[in-house]
Amino acid sequence: MFSALIKTTIILIIVLIGALLAVFHQAYQGITLDAEKIIYYKPELSSEIFDKDGNRLAYIFKDQHRLYATYDEMPSFLVEGLIAMEDTRFFEHNGVNPNAILRAIFKDIQAGAFVEGGSTLTQQLIKNMILSREKKIMRKVQEAILAMKIEEMISKEKIIELYLNEISYGNNYYGIKTAAYGYFHKELNKLTLKESAMLVGIPNAPSFYNPIKHYNRVLDRANSVLFRMKSIGWITQEMYVKAIKESPKVYIHTSLTQNKAPYITDEVLRRFKGELGDIRTGGYKIYTTVDMNLQDIATKAVQYAHKNAIKQFGKKNGNALNGAFVAVESKTGNILAMVGGINYDQSTYNRATQSIRQPGSAFKPFIYQTALDMGYNPATIVNDEKKIFDYIDANGRKKVWAPQNFEKDFLGKIPLREALVHSRNLATINLVVDLGVDTIRERLKFLDVPHIPRNMSIALGNLGLSPLKMAQIYSVFANNGHMIEPRLVSKVISPDGAIIFETRPKEIANFTTPQQAFLMTDILKDVIKRGTGTNAQVDEIELAGKTGTTNQSVDAWFCGYSPTIIAVMWSGRDDNKPIAKRNATGGAVSAPAFSYFFRELLKIEPNIKRNFDIPQGVMRGKYKGKEEFYTTDSPLPSEKKKKRKFVNFNDKKETPSATETTNEDVEVIDYNPPQGVEDEIKDDMQGVLSQEDRALLEENGETITVNISGDADTPIEQSDTPPTAQEKEERALHPEKIMLKKTISEDSGALF
Repeated sequence: MFSALIKTTIILIIVLIGALLAVFHQAYQGITLDAEKIIYYKPELSSEIFDKDGNRLAYIFKDQHRLYATYDEMPSFLVEGLIAMEDTRFFEHNGVNPNAILRAIFKDIQAGAFVEGGSTLTQQLIKNMILSREKKIMRKVQEAILAMKIEEMISKEKIIELYLNEISYGNNYYGIKTAAYGYFHKELNKLTLKESAMLVGIPNAPSFYNPIKHYNRVLDRANSVLFRMKSIGWITQEMYVKAIKESPKVYIHTSLTQNKAPYITDEVLRRFKGELGDIRTGGYKIYTTVDMNLQDIATKAVQYAHKNAIKQFGKKNGNALNGAFVAVESKTGNILAMVGGINYDQSTYNRATQSIRQPGSAFKPFIYQTALDMGYNPATIVNDEKKIFDYIDANGRKKVWAPQNFEKDFLGKIPLREALVHSRNLATINLVVDLGVDTIRERLKFLDVPHIPRNMSIALGNLGLSPLKMAQIYSVFANNGHMIEPRLVSKVISPDGAIIFETRPKEIANFTTPQQAFLMTDILKDVIKRGTGTNAQVDEIELAGKTGTTNQSVDAWFCGYSPTIIAVMWSGRDDNKPIAKRNATGGAVSAPAFSYFFRELLKIEPNIKRNFDIPQGVMRGKYKGKEEFYTTDSPLPSEKKKKRKFVNFNDKKETPSATETTNEDVEVIDYNPPQGVEDEIKDDMQGVLSQEDRALLEENGETITVNISGDADTPIEQSDTPPTAQEKEERALHPEKIMLKKTISEDSGALF
């Protein structure tokens, strides 16, 4: 009988050993793969966006907001507090603490359930990263085996580093560094002993010990941590008493909401979508070109214009108004400021980049620049006369277009300068007739302008562009004839410190020469001094720019620049309804924001460049008693050939002058309409002319009938009426057209 008992016992032992071996074998199957997940740990890391000076604008992340900290960044009392509370013999065991396990088993037997785990920090790390939190024998066996394997492969310090970066601290803060920034707005090395103890106590129950919601509760927990550290001799009595008395400040507004420039942040995310994997989880440092001082001014400028609109047009119209503002450095294309709307909290839509609107008269300078580059001069006479245009619509029906000036009048022959300064629609349309639609379209292709009209509506800005695109093409004037594509991101740095993305400006060189671009700048200076843009004036700095207003005041623009910065302001409604019934022009609505921006800019940057340079090769002459700039490509009208003296006007402090020329054959009209009055762009191709008006115009010889299509295979048709003697004389006033040089496009890389 005794022998049978021995045999039974032996059999039971063998079965037990076999069972244990089976369990061990099953547990060991996935050990290698699981260990690699921890050893080669790559958590989701939040990326950071900075301004041009390295100031943080925002954190961006997907699900978990985590900033990674190395072991060397962690203060010693933070590590000691963790070990004191969670695993006092951490630096002595090999991943499993037998004493803790026995103590846990004893308590579990007493309770009749799993109430204590006895896990080491290494086992807790495994539980958080790989295994479930279920208290089952198989999981505990796997956990113990994996813990011992991991401790053979990585150091104790690395285990603590991984642990403190993985765990949650509540409020979507993952990792000790994130929690320190979020709750205390501090770097780890700036934490006090009490703050460290608070952070040590939170992970045990992040919601229960949330310092924002349960401040006293987390203080009590921190005091328990401090008492444990004192009781085992890791802090002195003096340190303990001092820390107990401390009540650290916890910030209610967490770092999750610290987005100083939300439109910039959204634009970075939009532009990098699909690039560099998911940029929100890569732990990148993204450096933008934004100047936060200018960003703040631009935001206030948009709000300033909005308040003005409410005063002018009432709350009903003003409150429905929105706007966008961009400021770009002329030489580099760096976006210094970008505001996509009046209030980001009400609408995250970025109107500066995503809204495509008609620029209206703000596009006219490109028509006039083409004329200057073909031999016209600012003093060249253009015709501000009514014309009738026949065209065939999409249904093959013949229609009539009779565009008008805003003032409903005609001024006859006026200088090109005055036509642009006072934004005369009819003068611009007649200029397009003279230049040819196809010529202008081919010229504008070099500016990467999409959907250029193939008809006469090109004269009135009948195309869609964003405010940022307007800033880009205005760089042609502001940057001495060279267009610079705006860029928002200068570089991206990976978590290991490598520059993995860097941008350079994309430039279209020699769209025009510096001399020709200056002629346009000088005209646009007059727009602000005495034309439609007087509300954009700022004392003690030279500014150039152009207003733009579309039909029924749906869009109101001001596009301009100083010697160093391009600024564009757009105002309008998202539903494309009129801003107001009357007087809601670009000069009235958007120009004040432009003025506000540069006034405030001078306060913070008093040494900024304030005067435009006059390129060598630009000369000044007299035309009918008035001074006017001219170049070899844009001579004064009908001037007689004389020897010209080239003067470098940048070396002179006084107003430059050069060889004067006169022409007694032409009388220049002194055109002085009311300042600030701008031509509103009427419905393109929808003008209606009564039969009586048309008959009267034709009787007076004022009508020219053309086919407004600009297709190469559809030549412009003029009336068969032979030119009068007066018309022949007028034609002599126009310069011989210069064949435009082909521009050179330098694509130096994709821009962000």
